[in-house]
Amino acid sequence: MEITKDTIIGDILDIDSSTAPYFLEMGMHCLGCPASRGETVEQACMVHGVNVDELVEKLNGHIQGK
Repeated sequence: MEITKDTIIGDILDIDSSTAPYFLEMGMHCLGCPASRGETVEQACMVHGVNVDELVEKLNGHIQGK
């Protein structure tokens, strides 16, 4: 799977739950909330003031490194 800014966070967590720390690191502490799991990476980054391209790169690097 390749993550893009349009990928749903819940899908990422379902595929690889070890990505959770990347979301927690950006201040997204409500990962169990249905609303947060339904957001795209871009939407979450906008709300939390995080650079979406940097997070997507980190997530893809983590998943590909496994």
